[in-house]
Amino acid sequence: MEETRKTGANTKSKRSIIIKITIAVVIVALAAGLYFAATYMAQLQEYKKRIAEISITNVDLSKIPDGSYTGSYDAIMIAAKVRVDVSDHAIKGIDILYHKNERGKKAEAVVNEVKSAQSLKVDTITGATNSSKVLLKAMQNALNSGLKA
Repeated sequence: MEETRKTGANTKSKRSIIIKITIAVVIVALAAGLYFAATYMAQLQEYKKRIAEISITNVDLSKIPDGSYTGSYDAIMIAAKVRVDVSDHAIKGIDILYHKNERGKKAEAVVNEVKSAQSLKVDTITGATNSSKVLLKAMQNALNSGLKA
């Protein structure tokens, strides 16, 4: 009989330990989930702020010497790095070196628009507006680096 009591007490003790461990794991998982959710929300707000702050200004190509110029722009969730080749005060080529995007891969068509127009003042690509803006800003930064050369 005493053996039965010990076995019953051990079983209750084991259950108690399992319950405590389970509760601790759930609390840690909830805390981690809240941390990651808060981090994501902060990044999302910063992303929206950076996108809203993008202002594309045209660069006077007549003031840019021949050469290859690299520029980038990072809006957290979308980023781009480009190389712009200038010859005889005209954009001869634009290479996308890096383009982190959400669903904005089609924004890369803006490169052809800029080359055709010889201007950064082109329409963004519908459905990929934010990626278009980031690519244009990277191109502007590249060209502006040529003004300092």
